[in-house]
Amino acid sequence: MADPNASRQRPSLGQMRSSSFIQDHQQYKPPPAINQTIGEVLGSQLDESLTIANPIHPDPERVHDSGVIHSIFNHHTNQLATGTPRIVATIFYKSSNPVHPHFHPDANTQGDKLPSPRVPEGSAPTDDLEKIPREPPVPEPEPLDHIYGPYVSQLCLTNFLQTLESLPTPYQRMNTSHRCLDRDAHPRVVEVTFSPPPDPEYLSFDDLRKHESIWRFEREWNVEVVLQKESVFRRHKRLAVFDMDSTLIENEVIDEIAKFIGVEKEVSEITERAMNGELDFSASLRERVGLLKGVPADVFDKLKSVITIAKGARELCAALKALGFKMAVLSGGFQPLAEWLAGQLGLDYAVANHLEIDPETQTLTGKLVENKPIINAEMKRTLLKSIAAENNIPFLRHWLSAGLGVAWRAKPKVQLEAPTRINGESLVDILHLFGLEKEDIVELSEKAQ
Repeated sequence: MADPNASRQRPSLGQMRSSSFIQDHQQYKPPPAINQTIGEVLGSQLDESLTIANPIHPDPERVHDSGVIHSIFNHHTNQLATGTPRIVATIFYKSSNPVHPHFHPDANTQGDKLPSPRVPEGSAPTDDLEKIPREPPVPEPEPLDHIYGPYVSQLCLTNFLQTLESLPTPYQRMNTSHRCLDRDAHPRVVEVTFSPPPDPEYLSFDDLRKHESIWRFEREWNVEVVLQKESVFRRHKRLAVFDMDSTLIENEVIDEIAKFIGVEKEVSEITERAMNGELDFSASLRERVGLLKGVPADVFDKLKSVITIAKGARELCAALKALGFKMAVLSGGFQPLAEWLAGQLGLDYAVANHLEIDPETQTLTGKLVENKPIINAEMKRTLLKSIAAENNIPFLRHWLSAGLGVAWRAKPKVQLEAPTRINGESLVDILHLFGLEKEDIVELSEKAQ
């Protein structure tokens, strides 16, 4: 039988030290409230007889800058040997072609009409949806400029340097610097200098220019990267040679003549065959010129009113002239318009193809002048060497034997072959490749005027 007094020996709430069982255990107790100041705490722990002398001399109340810079990395500020090669990357944001996020196909972005299906550029050699390969194209990189800003942002620069360091070559710490060439806030053109370059035994400079990682970076950030070896010849060139059609002028002269006489279809068919590799340039030129038989010889005078000089061409040529450049236009077009353009832009040389004229009827015979060479790629190389020798200009190597070849808003095939390509809005952008800032370009323009 249970003891009736046993219940009196059990603990009760009144007998506990607090109202909570958890608070009665030390490890669960909240820390005691701090009512002391930091001075009182330190004062209670220091011996009153102990004095601490400030070792800073002569003024113990003031901290002096020792001039020593500390870094978390164990290396000198300038660790590279004198003469270490450097590479300059000029990054252009393509402001004329901003990338926007891809809308969902069900999104109604064009009123009552949904956007038509579009074949991603470069995914197939045709725009016909029935002819493209059944395997889906490789997805495009996620565009980032609409997230981080339509300019060359700090994150864009960081990603570029990370891309360089991720290339499959032996790792080496790089020294880098950058300059904003057009404006400090939200720049469109930034010049990045880095060294040392990748080991050429693993990755040559030409392969670096066309590396898939660089291409992907360009697509992600909607930029174009022009890589050059840093040297005095990058900054101080002396000869500039231009093409005419779709470069210094926005037109294709042969197409404008075709419109004038109504043979556009025939000319475009010949051009397409040439682009497909069925005809070389010389053969296609002869076929197209043959279609001009009977056209009045003064057609070029009439065409001058419809020729549009490319944006920035006048400013570019004026700036180059102020810098002491010799300039030439070497064109696969026709001599009358090349000479006219040289006069408009102040060029020193103009060489193009010569059309034969019937002296009696003053019309085109549909042939080229026999004793004049056809201005094709090989002839342009020869002319370039000749002009350089005539002006005592050291002849450097490639592109078409030029120091730097730039494909300006060129066709895809040309852009793939050229060492550099720019698809900007104004030819003035080419001046940034020499390291010129916006203020320099303005000063050159003022001098030219």
